[in-house]
Amino acid sequence: MSALIAPSILSADFTNLERDLHAIAGADYAHVDVMDNHFVPNLTIGLPVVERIVQVSPIPIDVHLMIADPDRWAPGFAEAGAQSVTFHAEAAAAPVRLARELRRLGARAGLALKPATPVESFVDLLSEIDMLLIMTVEPGFGGQSFIEGTLPKIRRARAAISAGDLDVWIQVDGGVSRATIERAADAGANVFVAGSAVYGADDIPAEIDVLRALASGHRH
Repeated sequence: MSALIAPSILSADFTNLERDLHAIAGADYAHVDVMDNHFVPNLTIGLPVVERIVQVSPIPIDVHLMIADPDRWAPGFAEAGAQSVTFHAEAAAAPVRLARELRRLGARAGLALKPATPVESFVDLLSEIDMLLIMTVEPGFGGQSFIEGTLPKIRRARAAISAGDLDVWIQVDGGVSRATIERAADAGANVFVAGSAVYGADDIPAEIDVLRALASGHRH
């Protein structure tokens, strides 16, 4: 399973988003964090901005919805053309129904778990999703330190996916950098969200290549 890099535009310049999207053209996805100041204590961007991001981005859009009531709002992001739409297990009233609706609309369906949410509760739903996002920081803000305690959770998730012979990606988001990406890959993750590590680099394309190479040393 190849390692995919999805830089988070949370660390981009919001007044120069088109420029900063093209700066990560060598990545696999652009990770777009949508926060509503309800589910998390931060406010970022909403559907109208994401619609334009989809139109100008050189790479597919991976939307991470840190919002209340994703059952109502998530389908709109799939309709807007996001190739992957991830909602939080803690916020969804009917996660299987929502995942099926996202897939029907042509998007990959992602289910996100906060650091303290156990993966065991969702093992039986893995066949309904395309990606499991295991948060490696508390959602809401960029630039936080990687939580080492999430690594066993990644391993358990990968074991469950393998046991079911499922094609489900595991994404990690939060504190991903040269210092942490190999451990996350070794635990079983294959999609890596990096914000400040990418946008804070002197050479953004080179940093994406370095992160991909480090993660690709661990195949599952």
